[in-house]
Amino acid sequence: QVQLVESGGGLVQAGGSLRLSCAASGRTFSSYAMGWFRQAPGKEREFVAAITWSGGNTYYADSAKGRFTISRDNAENTVNLQMNSLKPEDTAVYYCAAKTMFGPLSSYYTRDEYDYWGQGTQVTVSS
Repeated sequence: QVQLVESGGGLVQAGGSLRLSCAASGRTFSSYAMGWFRQAPGKEREFVAAITWSGGNTYYADSAKGRFTISRDNAENTVNLQMNSLKPEDTAVYYCAAKTMFGPLSSYYTRDEYDYWGQGTQVTVSS
């Protein structure tokens, strides 16, 4: 089993930055693709970014491209999301997730393709 714990959320003004971190347990962390999703009040949980097990490829939602950067450090079992130029519409609970199964490119964008989830961390962006 895998346990994921997010941290780094908080309150920030529009245009500011936050860096989210996800700490993972399990010695097989390096074999998992990892993703970040977010859920705003009244909305479905949506894809934000993903990174392959090796860190060699990254994928982003259109809303995140050019502003967010996902990275991982397999030696420390962490995955991070650097968020710059934050907007009020970025306000949500952010979740990290682990993907244990191989699949096509589209699978990285899909909630149901991820097997383990953290508790989430709140990000609030004020205007």
